[in-house]
Amino acid sequence: MQMDERVTQMNVIVLVLALLIMLIGLIGTIVPAIPGTILILLGAFLYALADGFQAVGWPTLIVLGLLTLVATTADIWASTAGAKMSGASGWSIVSGSIGGLVGLVLLSLPGAIIGAVAGVLLTEVIRVGDWNKALKAGRGWLIGWAISTVVQLGIGLIMVTIFVWQVMQEL
Repeated sequence: MQMDERVTQMNVIVLVLALLIMLIGLIGTIVPAIPGTILILLGAFLYALADGFQAVGWPTLIVLGLLTLVATTADIWASTAGAKMSGASGWSIVSGSIGGLVGLVLLSLPGAIIGAVAGVLLTEVIRVGDWNKALKAGRGWLIGWAISTVVQLGIGLIMVTIFVWQVMQEL
């Protein structure tokens, strides 16, 4: 077997591995326990490293890194914006975040959602004493979370598309 064939075989193996990591990352954009876009970035970086940064260079990795930053923080800014627009206080948002973390540890994805909404609801009921206002704030957080999930999935798909486009240009 010649050197070029071994390099090509290695590139194919690394490409398949990178794409598998990215597939897990895309799943992670929906499942909170998996660091979605971080895995997509990792897959791209591993391929770039193995390929000597030929197909996927530093400019592409920087763009993917910035997209990762936006997607990774989407849970925070989208759910916070949704709750704030629905009248939730800062303390309710903090309580929702804590409730979401506790719920995630105890019950995975459903627990994260239930815990976060419960944290917002309970804090708002204590703060304003009105279940209707508390429900409105909880609903706002939930809408924000749903938007953040769509944003993360969309950004994840864009990242994988950029990666594949860059690799295809080198083939």
